[in-house]
Amino acid sequence: MAKQDAPFTGVALIKEVCRRIRVARSYWDAHNNAACRGERDRAIFLYNTLSKEQKDQIPQVLRVWLRYRSEKYFGAHRTPPKSARKSK
Repeated sequence: MAKQDAPFTGVALIKEVCRRIRVARSYWDAHNNAACRGERDRAIFLYNTLSKEQKDQIPQVLRVWLRYRSEKYFGAHRTPPKSARKSK
């Protein structure tokens, strides 16, 4: 995926955070954990750049999934994913 020239700001940033959380949830529902982990990390990075007022504009369902439910499965306390190569 190509990098954008200008970072998101204001309403565009809020929409991008919501979009990334929804994409992560769709990967989660499809049992594609590697893709879900990547999208979730990008969503959290953008979410952490939001102010308190902007965070309140994110729908609560998305905030709960991002912060709590996904942390249960992708948190630092979990075993990291293994490499795609199989050892013989």
